[in-house]
Amino acid sequence: MTEIIRTFGPGRVNLIGDHTDYNAGVALPMAIGLGVSAAWTPDGSDRIVVRSDAYPGAEAVMAAAPDPDARSDLEPAWARLVAAMVEVAGPGTGGLLELTSTLPTGAGLSSSAALCVALADVFAVPGPADRIARVCQQAEHCIGVPVGLMDPLVCAGGRAGHALCIDFATGATRPVALASDSQVVVVDSGLRRDLRTAPYAARVAECEAAARVVGPLGLATRADLAALTDPVQHRRARHVVTECERVHAVAAAFTAGDLAGAGALLDEGHASLSADFEVSTPALDAMAVQLRSVPGVLGVRLTGAGFGGCFVLLAERGAVDPAGLGLPAWAVAAVDGTLARRPV
Repeated sequence: MTEIIRTFGPGRVNLIGDHTDYNAGVALPMAIGLGVSAAWTPDGSDRIVVRSDAYPGAEAVMAAAPDPDARSDLEPAWARLVAAMVEVAGPGTGGLLELTSTLPTGAGLSSSAALCVALADVFAVPGPADRIARVCQQAEHCIGVPVGLMDPLVCAGGRAGHALCIDFATGATRPVALASDSQVVVVDSGLRRDLRTAPYAARVAECEAAARVVGPLGLATRADLAALTDPVQHRRARHVVTECERVHAVAAAFTAGDLAGAGALLDEGHASLSADFEVSTPALDAMAVQLRSVPGVLGVRLTGAGFGGCFVLLAERGAVDPAGLGLPAWAVAAVDGTLARRPV
C-alpha cells in the first residue's frame, strides 16, 4: 500500500518588524495554528496532480520535472507556486498532492509561505530552517514575488509559546517568550491584495535606492538618514530604521512583562507603516482606530506586507472576544514550525 505523507505548514503573524527582512534588519514574528495541510501520495508516474479545498473543482497537472516556461499558464494562480516548488525541491516522481487550508488567502498571514514550507516538508527538503526558508524563497522568486526570508523562516523554524526574533543581517534567531498574560488576536480587514500586483516591488526598489546611499537600511542609524535627500527614500528608510528599534524594544517589553509598553510600540509601528512606508490606506487606518478602542486592546498594527490583509492586536489575556469584533478574527497562539514537528 502506498504511503501517504502528511504535514502542516503554519502561517505566521508578525508582531513587529515589517519590510525589514529584505533590508538586513530585524523582525519579531510567530508561527500560528492556522495554516496549510498537505497530503502527498507518490505513485511513480511522470506527473503531479494537485487539488486544493480552497478552489473547488480546480486541478493542476504538472510533469514531475516541470517546464518553467509552461508554469505561467497554470491556473489557478496558486498552482504556479506549487510548480515552482516542484522545480526547486521536487520529489522526482509524480503523485497526488492534496492541499487544505485554514488561512485566508491574501490576508497577510503568509498563506504562500505556509504552502511552501508544507511542500518542502513532504518533499523531504532537509533542514536547518534557514535552508528550508531559502528554498521556499527561491520558489516565490520564480513566480515573480520578491519576498524576503522572514515568512518561510518562521513558518519552518517557529517555536511554541515564543515569537522568533530574527536578525536578517546575520541569520541569527532568538526565541522570545510571549508574556503569559497576553492575548494575540488576528483580524482580517477583508481588503485583499496580491503582492504580484500591489506596489510591493516598488517599495523594495525604493529601499534599494536608499541603501545605495547609506548602506543596508537595517544597519543604518537615524543619523545616517540625513544623507538621503530624496524625500521618498528618506521616509522609506526612516520606517526601516525605527521599525528595527521597535523590534528590539517589543522583545525587551515581553521579557519584562510590560504589555502596555509593547502595545504602544505596535501602535507606533502602524503609524510608521501608514505615514513613512505608505502601505496602509485611509480605510485601514480607520479600522485600526476602531480596533484600538476595544476595551483591553493595548496595541494594533497592520501586519504583513500591507495594502490590505490583517491586523494584529495585542491585548490582555481573555479581554477580547474575536467573535464580537465585527470582522473575521482569531485568537492565535504561537506554535511550532515544520522543522520542530519532524520526527526525531
